[in-house]
Amino acid sequence: MAHSHACDHDHAAHGLTGDALSRDLAAAEARCEAAGQRMTAPRRRVLQMLLEAGQPVKAYDLIAAFGQDGAPAKPPTVYRALDFLSKQGLAHRIESLNAFIACGGGGEGHAAAFLICDCCGATREIAPSGVSEIERLAGAQGFRLTALMVEAHGLCSDCRA
Repeated sequence: MAHSHACDHDHAAHGLTGDALSRDLAAAEARCEAAGQRMTAPRRRVLQMLLEAGQPVKAYDLIAAFGQDGAPAKPPTVYRALDFLSKQGLAHRIESLNAFIACGGGGEGHAAAFLICDCCGATREIAPSGVSEIERLAGAQGFRLTALMVEAHGLCSDCRA
């Protein structure tokens, strides 16, 4: 299910800027340091771009926009950064969109659910309910969950109006 971005109405920007962006980047760096990991310059740049976007971004768009001087990054640089950020719980891959979004909270390995607008692409991370029941059902099948992510598609309140 792809969104059309053909809305005939305005949408507010959802990305971070200024002090909020600086706070989130500093918190991510502190979290990495506490886990014994390094927030390298490429990792920080990719996370910054995800936070600024505030919505899912495809890897090739990150590659094209990576260089602050307008030069694209080498694809492995961005893919390695995305892999690191995902493993550290700082970003999620939205499978249905083949895109990435900065984590809205919860840390490494937490359950996440996303509400994705099929019109404008606005995406919100929410805490899913019923996680313990899913874990119980998985356990009854001899399965141990390492991650849980739910993607729900529909229309946001702006697009429904």
